[in-house]
Amino acid sequence: MDGRDLELGELLAAAESAPPGESVGVIAHDLRKRFGAECVSFLFVDLMGQRLLRLTAPAEGDITDAAERIDLQGSVYDTVLRSQRQYVEPDGQGGQRVISPVSNRGDCIGVLEVTLQYADDAVLGQISDAAHALAYIIVTDRRFTDLYHAGRRTTRTSLAAEIQHQLLPSASCCEAPQFTLAAGLVPADDIGGDTYDYTLDQDTLYLSITDAMGHDTESALLATLVTAALRGARRTGGDALHQAQSAHEALLSNSRGLATGQLLCIHLETGTCELVNAGHPWPLRLRDGAAEAEEVQLAVNLPFGVAAPTSYQLQELQLLPGDRLVLLTDGMQDRGAAAVDLASLVGDTRASHPREAVRALTTAVLDACRGNLKDDATVVILDWHGAEGFPPRGARAAYGDYESASRP
Repeated sequence: MDGRDLELGELLAAAESAPPGESVGVIAHDLRKRFGAECVSFLFVDLMGQRLLRLTAPAEGDITDAAERIDLQGSVYDTVLRSQRQYVEPDGQGGQRVISPVSNRGDCIGVLEVTLQYADDAVLGQISDAAHALAYIIVTDRRFTDLYHAGRRTTRTSLAAEIQHQLLPSASCCEAPQFTLAAGLVPADDIGGDTYDYTLDQDTLYLSITDAMGHDTESALLATLVTAALRGARRTGGDALHQAQSAHEALLSNSRGLATGQLLCIHLETGTCELVNAGHPWPLRLRDGAAEAEEVQLAVNLPFGVAAPTSYQLQELQLLPGDRLVLLTDGMQDRGAAAVDLASLVGDTRASHPREAVRALTTAVLDACRGNLKDDATVVILDWHGAEGFPPRGARAAYGDYESASRP
């Protein structure tokens, strides 16, 4: 065991030389060479956020074990993912078991688990760095292999669900100096057509949440038209008004039905948000330490695809440092979900990272509906830190660090 520092260039070169499905093996080889690691595995979270799938990198000459599925709730892995803190304990055989979060810009991809005979603070830091490097390697490699996509499907996925999932951003969480964003979508038993999307350029955050009317494959196809139209307009420099008109015309010209949506363009330098509300539920906003969130009472235009003379209104909303903005679909409010006091729950989870607040809100709705949703339930939470923001490496902060850093 030489214990030398991580050579990132060397590690990335090894990852690029290996097949795209061998990312874990590259990291394992590096940790064995440097620290004598005995067992190295990567566990990634399934689509529903309920289970982990373990990929073990066998030592040379060993036989690859079958992938192991582990319930996430209540496990030590759940603790690591929630806190984004490294966990260390005796392995019961005289060594140490180290579990490190594998995250990229706040998006929790999974955890790296390593057992070895000895690990001081320097070694633990190196393992944490290796986990961080693994996140970037996986984000790159999953463009070339279905290994990580297939592994996340621990239950049967319908055609409608597959379409819906492919419409979503590849990361459900994003951290930047000016903001932290997280989203969650709990699909109904019969897919309800919800989507969310975001992208970031040098000076603007583009954010949308949509709900295509109907169910199953028809709503998934309708959502495909809406999402493609919004992205097409956005990628040619269109603002929220242009995007709305594009989505509306796409549905009209294809006679596919209706969809509601909220489209936001947030200027990072000022916090000014230009938005269009096309028949969608009002967002919630938590500001100035309020006990519960209040509705932002926007003007409501007609949904996309209404065959009637219609125009969309560009509205302006000013975000202040410390604001938490919550976008949601009607599946978070209707039927059994109406029993959840979302405004109070948003207030109760104010100190939580948006990723954990999303989880709390969707879990409350799922529990209220006894696990049987009649419509998709989708929520997007945006914390606005301001133009100055907080350190970009906030992705690795614990909850306490997050709370103090995001306080205005």
